[in-house]
Amino acid sequence: MDLARRVQKLTGILDVAKALTAERDLDRLLARIVEEAKRVVDADRCSLFILDQEKNELWSKVAQGLGTTVLRFPLGRGIAGVVAQKGQVINLPDAYKDERFNPAVDRATGYATHSILCMPMLDHEGRVAGVLQALNKRSGAPFDVEDEELLGAMGGQAAVAIQNALLHEDIQRLFEGFVRASVVAVESRDPVTAGHSERVAMLTLGLADALPRAGATAGPWRHSALTDDERVELRYAALLHDFGKVGVREGVLVKANKLFPSDLEILRARFDAIAAALETEILREQLTVLEQEGRGSPRLAELTARAAARRTEIVELWNFILQCNKPSVLAEGVPARLGEVAQRTYRDMAGVSRTFLTPDEVEVLSIRRGSLSSKERLEIESHVTHTFRFLSQIPWTRALRNVPTIAYGHHEKLDGHGYPRALSAEAIPLQTRMMTISDIYDALTASDRPYKKALPREKAMEILRDESRRGFLDRDLLAVFTEADVPMLMKKAT
Repeated sequence: MDLARRVQKLTGILDVAKALTAERDLDRLLARIVEEAKRVVDADRCSLFILDQEKNELWSKVAQGLGTTVLRFPLGRGIAGVVAQKGQVINLPDAYKDERFNPAVDRATGYATHSILCMPMLDHEGRVAGVLQALNKRSGAPFDVEDEELLGAMGGQAAVAIQNALLHEDIQRLFEGFVRASVVAVESRDPVTAGHSERVAMLTLGLADALPRAGATAGPWRHSALTDDERVELRYAALLHDFGKVGVREGVLVKANKLFPSDLEILRARFDAIAAALETEILREQLTVLEQEGRGSPRLAELTARAAARRTEIVELWNFILQCNKPSVLAEGVPARLGEVAQRTYRDMAGVSRTFLTPDEVEVLSIRRGSLSSKERLEIESHVTHTFRFLSQIPWTRALRNVPTIAYGHHEKLDGHGYPRALSAEAIPLQTRMMTISDIYDALTASDRPYKKALPREKAMEILRDESRRGFLDRDLLAVFTEADVPMLMKKAT
């Protein structure tokens, strides 16, 4: 090999090394290394094997001529196994004359191996990270010393790149496991919302993927396309958008009716006491009439009729309270009637005068819509801030650094009246706008919950369109969401 050609190949190796350090996808990286190694030593085929130190095995998904078959074999077996075990180069002019060569692959594929150059890939500490194996030099000659030097240089660069890619995969698996565990923690607090975070993530990514295909429908977002890193970032933000609910009292989080179950039981016991007090009062009156007027007194019938009417009234009042306790929209005049009930009194067993309802009970039962008081609603809304504080504590990689910010804004509105920061439209990023649409859609259409019924798809879309007309949601993104029928696409995908 002349000097100019040698310099050219070494320069090519340096260029490849730069490219390898930028590639983090392991499959693409391995394919690139094998192709470049084949070119550098002018081989017919190349294979790359990675050392699995835990299992004491070599494995490879990139062995030219074998497609995408994953190979695994122990150290010490075959030429590659010996090279990985001893860390030494093996250069065979005729493979079949060496007893270490395993001809089984040739028999299975019909390939004829002649010359082999097998090189250990050494990392920056001189440890074997894998093996590069070149088969059959195209000129028909054996691989020479210069081929060994070139493939060795290539292998050293490849080893570092592979270790970086494996480290990147480890970090991704770590984050993936952490995110999954966090979702489980959130959903264990509120089992009826199980699957919500995953569905929001799928819908949001479905909308993001539909944007580049949407054309004019997408308006100012028509040329928006997320990179692979941005998709991962958005997915994590969507999966973790409700994590702050772990900081909300469980009773408030799953509150199905206006009164907590324990408070309703206290109220039920009080009405039982009211009914018992009524019975006692009636019996006393009847006993007095009997003693004074005898069984034939017409007042006994009158007292009996009045007692029945009062029992019926108490039952009706209790049913009225149970109806008020439901999270439906409160009818006009109901708060006033609750106030009237609260003014009524009875005497307990000790003869102490007490009211039918306390002021706190009247306030809670008078909630106009839903089951939450204003204080409880603020507590629920605080989950967004809890989410941001929690996510901000995590040392995200540079590619994922926007996860906290994206998740923080999923309850903001474009008109500036969202929470918790009342952001203006300009301050709400594209990723958050997409997540907000997905979050609302899933909340509306999710399976029945104690505090609401699931809405059909068309009704949910009608509500979303109304929200966009009122300036709360991004109209263009909602148009893409609708036109691409993202919910149906996601349903088919699962």
